[in-house]
Amino acid sequence: MSETETKSQSGSVEKAQTGSVQEELVKESRKQLDLVSYHEHNAGRLVVDPQEAVIEFGEEVASKLKLSSDGTKVLWPQPTDDPEDPQNWSDFRKNLQLFIVTLAAIIPDFDSGIGIADIFALSVQFDTTTGHINNLTSNWSIFLLGWGGILAVMLMRRYGRLPVLFWSQVLALGFLVGCTFAPNLKTFTAMRCLTAFFATCPQVTGLYIVTDLFPFHLQARKLNIWTMGFIISPFLSPFAFGFLVARANWRWTYGIGSIYSAIVVCLIALLCEETLFDRKLANPRPLPRPSYLRYRIETLIGITGWKMSQYRSTWTEVTTIWFKLIWRPHLLGVLAFEAVLFGFGIGINVTNPVFLQEPRPLGFQFSQIATAGCYGTPIVAVLLGELLGRFFNDWVMNLSIRRNKGVFEAESRLWTCYIAVPLYVCGFVVLGAALQKHLTVGALIMGWGIAEVAIMVNTVAIYAYANDCFPTMQGEISALVNLFRTLGGFSVAYFQVPWANRNGALQTFGVEGAIVAALFLLIVPILQLKGSALRSRFSF
Repeated sequence: MSETETKSQSGSVEKAQTGSVQEELVKESRKQLDLVSYHEHNAGRLVVDPQEAVIEFGEEVASKLKLSSDGTKVLWPQPTDDPEDPQNWSDFRKNLQLFIVTLAAIIPDFDSGIGIADIFALSVQFDTTTGHINNLTSNWSIFLLGWGGILAVMLMRRYGRLPVLFWSQVLALGFLVGCTFAPNLKTFTAMRCLTAFFATCPQVTGLYIVTDLFPFHLQARKLNIWTMGFIISPFLSPFAFGFLVARANWRWTYGIGSIYSAIVVCLIALLCEETLFDRKLANPRPLPRPSYLRYRIETLIGITGWKMSQYRSTWTEVTTIWFKLIWRPHLLGVLAFEAVLFGFGIGINVTNPVFLQEPRPLGFQFSQIATAGCYGTPIVAVLLGELLGRFFNDWVMNLSIRRNKGVFEAESRLWTCYIAVPLYVCGFVVLGAALQKHLTVGALIMGWGIAEVAIMVNTVAIYAYANDCFPTMQGEISALVNLFRTLGGFSVAYFQVPWANRNGALQTFGVEGAIVAALFLLIVPILQLKGSALRSRFSF
């Protein structure tokens, strides 16, 4: 045999051996795949189709994956074999927790919106102007809604969801009672701001609870329900209490708000459960379980969470994570976009009573009752937005999975924004024209309603996208979205009415719609083109 033939055979053997070694390494890596945390290490990209799972993970690993009841989707996160894993709870048990946290998520903006219904009564009571009431109480209470969520998430990381939710709502209830009986404007302002700071907890707890309880493919649908709660809430109180304050003392509105908060606190105490399951621990339940009643009380008031804190994130981790997270480009972009879009919507809610009740030529000179009736518009709009978002988000998700051969990419969530932004601009322009030119009430209702549908649909998409990109940071993501939307909205009331007085409402709302459209064009298409690369480089 020639030397050349010998070398050729030797090379073939080496290649075969190398290929065999590589195959063995792939098989070994598949065996060692951590199914518990796989969804966290592949932020924004998940294998959902069982057939694709066989190709990516191999038959041995794919056969161990737990699937949805209809067998069409891989469950992420993978439920453990522990019956106390919240992913294994019954549908009724899960949906009950979602229902209660949605009722609780109504409270912060509902309480803030009471002041909108009372704005003229408060100005008479405390002998000041409606603008001063807005600037001193409404705007600053909205500002504190965002910062309260930051504190709540840090506490929930260490002590669990339930005790933080319970104590925050107890404190918020106490301060709301203080609003009811406040003897002067300074006391009323302090009570209202403290109510907002502590009440905001459910507006960040919801994303935690949805991801604790439900697998990936159901999360957008469930987020739709929770998000609907806090988006619809600032309109419920002006609608309901606008009729009441026209016939009774304004203190009754805060009294009834206190009764609603007390009912929610009782539901939390009696029916809410701890959904935090430390699935990454070798033993997710390292503490001995006492009797049911004792465990229930200790979990509610925080004793169990305090004992479990030694196994969870340290104070250093929970306080520094914000600085590691906020600058991520694919997160900061959508936060800025959502801040402006939602913020201008908050501005409409705060300033519309002024536009509607002020004498002509600025306002419509509506009565208190007529103004209250107008607040039925955004309520219906948010409900319509919930229905639209529920089906459209699921359709987009399933279409994306089919096009990507069984793999979900987080950027597909942003297609929903292409529906929301044109509706948003249309709604703002129609509303501005209706206010400036004193068009029919029908035009005002259509403009306001279309804008609120857009806000509802877009907000769910942003929550779902950010959550998919940072699956280990649900609380932080929720708190940052909450913070940015309130920072974007609390100051709008300062300039919206004076701007409309000077240049007309059409210019005011038209420019606001244009700003949102410009941010959309600058941010969303780029994220869809470069999002995968940004996730692989900048996600945790």
